[in-house]
Amino acid sequence: MTIEAVVFDIGETLTSDTRYWADWARWLDVPTHTMSALVGHVLAQGLDNAEAIRILRPGCDVGAEWRARQAAGRGDRLEESDLYPDVRPALQQLRDAGVWVGIAGNQNAAVTSLLRGLDLPADAIATSGEWGISKPSAAFFDLVAEWAPGERQQIVYVGDHPANDVSPARAAGLRAAHLRRGPIGLTTTAPDADWTAHSLTDLADLIVRQLP
Repeated sequence: MTIEAVVFDIGETLTSDTRYWADWARWLDVPTHTMSALVGHVLAQGLDNAEAIRILRPGCDVGAEWRARQAAGRGDRLEESDLYPDVRPALQQLRDAGVWVGIAGNQNAAVTSLLRGLDLPADAIATSGEWGISKPSAAFFDLVAEWAPGERQQIVYVGDHPANDVSPARAAGLRAAHLRRGPIGLTTTAPDADWTAHSLTDLADLIVRQLP
């Protein structure tokens, strides 16, 4: 079946989380290496990466801490340097081939406008904060299916996280691609993925070759 749309996750698919965690380290007044090591530690145990913050601040209300950062003017930032180098060319290649390109991931609503400000070659951008539904909820992928053009089997969801991206997308009737980068993507496999790639360039090539 012809692919009509490709929808991309955000963190560690389009953007590197390096500076995101460095900003948290500065806020919590710990070395960036310590923060990174703790994030890797909790991910290796299958825990949410926010647990790294709770290790440093036991009992911490992460949401409240985040709001304190925003109030102090140290909330979300998103810059060109946060994008992986293959993002713009891969998204543009898909659009040039006639594929609808969407971006939808688990981020707060402020990230939607930040992403739009980067003027990426995408047809639409949304976040879980904007939709009020987060991955891996089936409702998130039902929204993706309503949002993107085409039948469900004509929509590909791309992400680095098998449990949050690949498996629930497949369960919702979408096709799915596993991107093997970032601490989760590189240390996991997704046997149920339709495609596995180590870069968006390779993935875009795979998809374009299958178009009529």
